[in-house]
Amino acid sequence: MTPISAPVSAALLAHLRSPKAIRERCAMVFEAGLANRLEHFRLDLMQLPAAADYVVETILASHPDLDIPYHSRWRHFSTGGIDRWASLVAERPNLSDLEKARIAIDLVVPSVLLDAGAGPGWSWTEPGTGAVVARSEGLALASIALFRTGAFSAQPGNPLRADANALAQLPSEAIARAFQVGPENPLIGVEQRAGLLRRLGSAIQANSSLFAGTEQRIGHLADLAMGAARNGEIQATTLFWFVMQMLAPVWPPRVVLGGVPLGDVGRHPAAATGDAGSGLVPFHKLSQWLTYSLLEPLEWLGLRIIGLDRLTGLPEYRNGGFFVDAGVLVPRHAGVLGEPHEATSELVVEWRALTVCLLDRIADLVRERLGRDADSLPLAKVLEGGTWSAGRRIAREKRADGGPPITVLSDGTIF
Repeated sequence: MTPISAPVSAALLAHLRSPKAIRERCAMVFEAGLANRLEHFRLDLMQLPAAADYVVETILASHPDLDIPYHSRWRHFSTGGIDRWASLVAERPNLSDLEKARIAIDLVVPSVLLDAGAGPGWSWTEPGTGAVVARSEGLALASIALFRTGAFSAQPGNPLRADANALAQLPSEAIARAFQVGPENPLIGVEQRAGLLRRLGSAIQANSSLFAGTEQRIGHLADLAMGAARNGEIQATTLFWFVMQMLAPVWPPRVVLGGVPLGDVGRHPAAATGDAGSGLVPFHKLSQWLTYSLLEPLEWLGLRIIGLDRLTGLPEYRNGGFFVDAGVLVPRHAGVLGEPHEATSELVVEWRALTVCLLDRIADLVRERLGRDADSLPLAKVLEGGTWSAGRRIAREKRADGGPPITVLSDGTIF
């Protein structure tokens, strides 16, 4: 825990939970990189055009028509070409569009929270198909299988729900069993993942701003979005605010400001601001990815989500690893690639902040090459078809295990 005792305003806390703050603080680190003042990485922007070409090549190989879906959890549910969501809701005929959206959100929120790095030694074998799946895809398939059993539902006979009181009492053994964890199949942070879901259930029970007078069910976010929409449109930042309000009490107390855990926030000396939040660099990676994962269920309701590019790119190991492997981020010392690093270390914070800024820059280059603008090719699609996929592709080309170039130690709860 890293408490800060200086006076803290509600405005500063709100700002540090905003995409605007993510870009502002990451830009401070980026500017230090441009001035050659960073300790761990050097920027080689001469390599960025070639990196953009690689991303475009990756996009066109999988999406020659440029019909790219959003970067979201929904991609993982169709791993191996099987539409598991369609088969799930087929078990419940005559669902209204609103109830289908609620179920989708009930599924995707816990699935995203369960998604932080699994570690290289874990995989999941799908009953029925026998497919062996690892990393994010394996975590997704294990989570949808768990959801199907009713593990998150408080209503017997109505399994496709995620209710607060069921989540608040979820035993860690349920996660371990559903994810096929054992001595020969270790999963990082089983207890921590289950703890996240238990805290989420308790947070929903206590949340009077989002869930007062309603079913204490995650899927109520669909109703909130419908209520907040104007002329059928809702800002992406409004959805992000709903997510942050729901998840704020769930965050482990890594960085605490004015007694409030900030979640996925790191520290870097380049982000000096002179206020109580000086040196803090917010990322909110899982919260933003969860926001991206809400887009499709809400679009199924007929809502149009606008202002998508006010959210940021996701600073995780595939996007960040791509820039290292492509030579845009150059390690300054042998320890960058040769040693494991804590997720909250200055080195990892530096890597992630540079990644956020580089994603904005490479997105512009990719759009220029493809003749698209930000409305037709928002960042959420550049990530999915481009940088994330390119990060996985180049990792496989460079390393036998396809892992990232930098090893990050995690307990499975980084937001």
